[in-house]
Amino acid sequence: MSANPWDAEWDVSHALVRRLLDHQFPELSAETVELLGHGWDNIVYRVGSDYVFRFPRRRAAIPLLQTEARILPKLSSCITVPYSKPIYFGTESVAYPSPFLGYTHVPGVLPNGLSNTLRARSAPILAQFLKSLHAFPLDKAEAEGVPHDQRNLADVSGRKDRMLGFLPKLSPHLGRETAGALERYIDTIRLDRASTRKALIHGDLHYKNMLVDDVGVISGIIDWGDVNVGHPACDLSVAYSFLPPSSRPAFFETYGEVDDETHVLARMLAVFMPMLILLQSIDDRDERNKLEATRTIMRALA
Repeated sequence: MSANPWDAEWDVSHALVRRLLDHQFPELSAETVELLGHGWDNIVYRVGSDYVFRFPRRRAAIPLLQTEARILPKLSSCITVPYSKPIYFGTESVAYPSPFLGYTHVPGVLPNGLSNTLRARSAPILAQFLKSLHAFPLDKAEAEGVPHDQRNLADVSGRKDRMLGFLPKLSPHLGRETAGALERYIDTIRLDRASTRKALIHGDLHYKNMLVDDVGVISGIIDWGDVNVGHPACDLSVAYSFLPPSSRPAFFETYGEVDDETHVLARMLAVFMPMLILLQSIDDRDERNKLEATRTIMRALA
């Protein structure tokens, strides 16, 4: 059994990817293959200049990938920023026990180290993107098999307990001041369970799944493996995790008003998600993501 939820069950090597592509998509045989990185569920390779392929690293990721393959083509009329569109649908085989997807390449880089001034410029773009996504008809999403609340977002008390459980491992890496502020923040959360809200959500909207252009403005949203019908606060957490405090009013002016409970849950998730990223970064000895996750936590607390 894996020690951590982000540990891989399958090794998806460069040689395996080359073999799978040559066999299933021979028209890509002349294209280069380059490792881009991995998350909890998938490993990602750039194929040539036009495509990106995602391969599940764990069996639990397979149904998520299958849902993504069905729903993403349906979103083209409502998504207001570039996003990964699947165009190659790989199948499981003796060589590799999972389906996999190939997408159009979305240009851009991860928004690591952006200044608050640059982040603020993306506030209306992010707000309009989420306003349109969250308005997608739920009956159409459900018809494509999109799951409901797969992260149990309403269980605030349980998530708070998990956050407190993370603190002993995270505190030495955060420093005394930030760790203290984080613990005090968690203690202020009085909500035990959030009300049910339903919208089609990205479900994993943090800095590792967002791209910016060469002037630092949001240019793409990637990794839709956690797309589900759930509380919009999950996605609205980006107002706290990505945006500085000064640009949050502009964000909600474009998105629309939300109730106090949604703000509480959004901010909590804005702190919770980078705590998870920081835990993985510590285990991976990934100093760059340790720094960015720490900055994200501090921004969400501000």
